Amino acid sequence: MDWKSRRITTLLEAALVEDKVAHDVTTALTIDPNLRATATVIAKQSCIVSGLGCISAFLTLYGKLSAKPARRFEVVSHPEIFDGVRVKKGQTIAVIRGNAAAILSTERVILNLMQRMSGIATITNEYVKIAAAVKSPSGVKTRILDTRKTIPGLRALDKYAVSCGGGTNHRLDLQDGILIKNNHISLGGGLPTVLATALAKRKPGQIVQVEVRTQTELDQAIAGGAESILLDNMTPKEVAKAVKLLRAKLPKATIEASGNMNLKTLRSYAKTGVDFISVGALTHSAIAVDLSMKITADLL
Repeated sequence: MDWKSRRITTLLEAALVEDKVAHDVTTALTIDPNLRATATVIAKQSCIVSGLGCISAFLTLYGKLSAKPARRFEVVSHPEIFDGVRVKKGQTIAVIRGNAAAILSTERVILNLMQRMSGIATITNEYVKIAAAVKSPSGVKTRILDTRKTIPGLRALDKYAVSCGGGTNHRLDLQDGILIKNNHISLGGGLPTVLATALAKRKPGQIVQVEVRTQTELDQAIAGGAESILLDNMTPKEVAKAVKLLRAKLPKATIEASGNMNLKTLRSYAKTGVDFISVGALTHSAIAVDLSMKITADLL
């Protein structure tokens, strides 16, 4: 993750502006503006860490937004602690040393973002571990995909968090791949028509994926030469049957299953031998992990 990229800094700055961190009246009234402090970010539960880079990024941006000159700060963590690592309950994730007012004013935004990102990484890792433990008849190891079901504006961070948990990123945006879904099919004149058009007009290197929900649509996708098939809202039995057919008819096509996937049903779908399982819940329903920040004044 490039925390200094314009896209990310714009997002983080918007979060700071939203919280009016440069106008923190409580801190301004109660804290010596020259006081230095040490803050410790602590995991209050076992989790996969994600978002460590936001700490330095937020503090740097705070200095630019504040009416007072930016003050020196440092963020340190143990060499074994980095994005994608699992930490235990009570373990220190990072230590911040710098101006107390800056730390206090950015505390909430730092924790909010890291809690969400670490929550996404943690639940993703649960899915990844289950899929990795499944042995399908064909020997295919199913990988976990994310979706575009992200909070508007946070997609880059949400998807980065998925990767920290061991998941695989699907399309970042609508330009990032061709996926013909049911509404394209109904509005574009039927599956055979839209598939043929996409294959004919695509740019070199673009893979055409088709979402199918019925046996008829699957047969049409096979006949039309789809290069990737998304089996949507099918039962494990239906998926297994479709996989067997696709491996015979379109051996080079990748196969993805989707639709209300959860930790209870994941194993049965992974056993079918699909290449991918996409899970919207990784980002649209992730529960923030519990992190805290303990701040103490530095003694002179």
